[in-house]
Amino acid sequence: MKQINWGIIGTGDVTEVKSGPAFNKIAGSKLVAVMRRDAEKAADYARRHGVHTWYSDAQQLINDPQVNAVYIATPPSSHAEYTKLAAAAGKPVYVEKPMAMNYEECTRMIEACEEANVPLFVAYYRRCLPNFVKIKELLNNGTIGEIRCVNIRLFFPPPAITNGQIPWRINPSISGGGIFYDLAPHQLDLLDYWFGPITAATGMAANQSGVYAAEDIVSAIFSFSNGVLGTGLWCFTVDKSQQTDQGEIIGSKGRITFSFFDLAVPVRVETGSQTDELTFTMPVNVQHPLIQTIVEELQGTGKCPSTGVSGARTAKVMDDIMGEWYKQQKREI
Repeated sequence: MKQINWGIIGTGDVTEVKSGPAFNKIAGSKLVAVMRRDAEKAADYARRHGVHTWYSDAQQLINDPQVNAVYIATPPSSHAEYTKLAAAAGKPVYVEKPMAMNYEECTRMIEACEEANVPLFVAYYRRCLPNFVKIKELLNNGTIGEIRCVNIRLFFPPPAITNGQIPWRINPSISGGGIFYDLAPHQLDLLDYWFGPITAATGMAANQSGVYAAEDIVSAIFSFSNGVLGTGLWCFTVDKSQQTDQGEIIGSKGRITFSFFDLAVPVRVETGSQTDELTFTMPVNVQHPLIQTIVEELQGTGKCPSTGVSGARTAKVMDDIMGEWYKQQKREI
């Protein structure tokens, strides 16, 4: 494929700055059509972003002969359905994270794309951001020695609920879970990128606040084939003063600490008595570097680091961590 003409299914917040504008900033790539079930909002998005064609029906966008690649930016509950429709039409798929509601859906998405012989990519764009690429370089170079363990701590205040309207991100029937299911996949996917696949994971979850039905606290332990061990603790009902976003990698000669979500926070590298703080300039559209690799792979000149296979691995880890909670809620995984 020389020219990649994208169609977006779903034009929510993530497409406004993080992803949507990037499609037109890459050579051989163009956003040619968008779809949203609300026709008025679809038309408004198209007008504001200079997109000629808009739809209120996903199948119409998929069938559009101008569109030869599909970006699915809807909530997770529809990822599997739209992926299978796009694959059946013979069009490469780029799907938002988390990849699907659970690992089983991910496997069906992979199978559909393999049968149609089309590639499947997942929006774990942190794999291409300069701070996280630098951390991988430091690890590979042995800057902090042999890696011993990795720790995740993420504490946020509870999400705002206005007039009893539950945001979709904490509605398990749409998102797959709560805030943990929205944010933790980014973190766990980065660990996969740095250390290789997580080979074993387990965890506990609870709803402590009763503010909404999904889990609001999760703890986990996990391990990698290279012997590295990891822990994670996520809590989404703390006071704002206790908000925490920290990753920590411990090695035999030092440690690296960083933020997963506040990209302005320096990467801190401690080795012996020396401490370095590394800062980075982020792209205006944070998905731009990853989308660049997708376009290059479709054009036959490069390789994207975030695929359906790697995305499914992260979904499997999430299911393993949340397994007991799902059983308590009588949900299937």
